Order: sequence, then C-alpha cells, then structure tokens
Amino acid sequence: MNNVMSEKIVCFGEVLWDVLPTEKIAGGAPMNVSIRLQSLGIDTKMISKIGNDDLGKELLNIIKDKNVDTSLIQIDETHATGEVLVKLDTNGSATYDIVYPSAWDSILITKENIEAVREADAFVFGSLAGRDTISKNTLLTLLKEAKYKIFDVNIRPPFYSFTFIKELMELSDFVKLNDEELVEVAHALGSNSDVIEDNILFLSKETNTKTICLTKGNDGAILYIDNQFYNHKGFEVKVVDTIGAGDSFLAALLSKVLYTNDYQKAIEFGCAIGALVASHKGANPIISDEEIRNFIKF
Repeated sequence: MNNVMSEKIVCFGEVLWDVLPTEKIAGGAPMNVSIRLQSLGIDTKMISKIGNDDLGKELLNIIKDKNVDTSLIQIDETHATGEVLVKLDTNGSATYDIVYPSAWDSILITKENIEAVREADAFVFGSLAGRDTISKNTLLTLLKEAKYKIFDVNIRPPFYSFTFIKELMELSDFVKLNDEELVEVAHALGSNSDVIEDNILFLSKETNTKTICLTKGNDGAILYIDNQFYNHKGFEVKVVDTIGAGDSFLAALLSKVLYTNDYQKAIEFGCAIGALVASHKGANPIISDEEIRNFIKF
C-alpha cells in the first residue's frame, strides 16, 4: 500500500444526528473518519443515505462544507435521516437509541459506488452498517471490489453478531477496535486470555487479519502490523469531550499507515490528532496544520 501516487479513500456507512437533550450533533463514525481524512489532504468520498427531509439536507450541507465528496450519498423517499436518541440519567451516564429503520440502513449498490471503491486506495467501514439486509448486502458487494479493506469495529447492542464481526474481520486487511471490544470479540471467538497482546495475536491468527489497531482512550493505542507491535501512551490534554476522537485517530493513523512505512510515527500522529479533537468541542473541529505541528513537534 505504500508509495501510492494518488490518495483516495472511500468511507461507507451511517451518517446521522446524535440527538442530545439540549442539542443535536452531526455524526456517524464513517462520516467523522471521512471528514478528518479530507482535512488531512486525502480525497475522500462518503457512501451513505439520507432521508428526503430537513435533517438530511442539513447533514449533506455539513459534509459538503468539509469538502468531502457527497455524490455517492443517496436520498431515501421512504425512511428518515438517521438519528441516535441520547438519554442521560441523573449521574450523566448516557444510553443510546439508534433509531431503526433509518435511511442509512438501505444503501443501494450502484455502478458509481462500485467504481469509486475500485479506484480507491482503501475502503473504510464499520459493523453498524450491517444491521439491515440492504446495506449489509451492499457492503459485502463493495468489499469484493476494494483493494484494501479497513474495518472499524463498532459494537452497539443489539445491532451486532459475533459471527458477522468475524466474517468482516476475515474479509479485512486492517481492523480497529477499542480495548473493551477487543476482549469481547476475542473471548467470543475462543480466547481465554485477558492480555492485550495475546488477544491481538489470537484475533490475527483466528481471522487471518494482518493489521490490528487497538485504542485505549487516554492511554494511547497499539498497532500490530508486519508482525510487530508499535505502542504510544497517548498525549495529555484537557478533555472537552471525546465525541469523534477515536474516529479522527483512525483517520490520522490511516493517512500515515497507508502512505508511509514509519508505523511508530503513524501511531503517534493518530494519538495526537485524537487528543487534539478531544480537547475541542464536537466530533469534527477544525485543527490547523500549525496546531498539529506545535502539538507533536515533529
């Protein structure tokens, strides 16, 4: 995947609104990844679906404003634009109702999205997009066309099965999980260990996945690639909110892993961007090149 002249990535899956008690925030992990990739200078296309409604038009404008190519975002005349209803209890703990069905559950296969995936250096997707048969079948079709497949595991009960997660891992070249997901998936597939490196090696062997990335929140991340582990302990920042930080981490990591051989620098860059996003409000804050350089001091 190195020394590629053009830099093109396609992201697939949910675009939606997180509806909190006091505000609504544009989101969806694939959308967040696409926006950060584009901000890092990689031509990015988003394959998804919105409803023919005001929420959909507003979402489309936000994505366009971030310069992501929206030509492959379909319009659904039947289903509404996706929403996640976020409820907070008296302790501030959140519960999420990912409204089903939503427009992004019915992403159709088209000649245009097949062609875009064929031409791209990489294809990024998550497990949530497989909760409905229509989008699931489109995803499986597009995976056959992709040169390099990046699976962002996103376990959201009740919308997942370990059988399907294993199938997607087996189809992927690169898998990203958080520390809780790693334990859950590894144990479900037969691991008896609680050691991070053991479980990464177990999943790599069990699913024939060559590259696995684990995020550990403010404790940094681990990248397993070319039979080696690369670690970064993360950066200390004053956290404003963590919304989208993991998505920006993945985008920043991919911007280096796909186009350079310096995997230690890649994981450092990913952790830096994730930390910077967590130090700003919202999932997709504008972060300048100068801010990044001053923060990392490359």
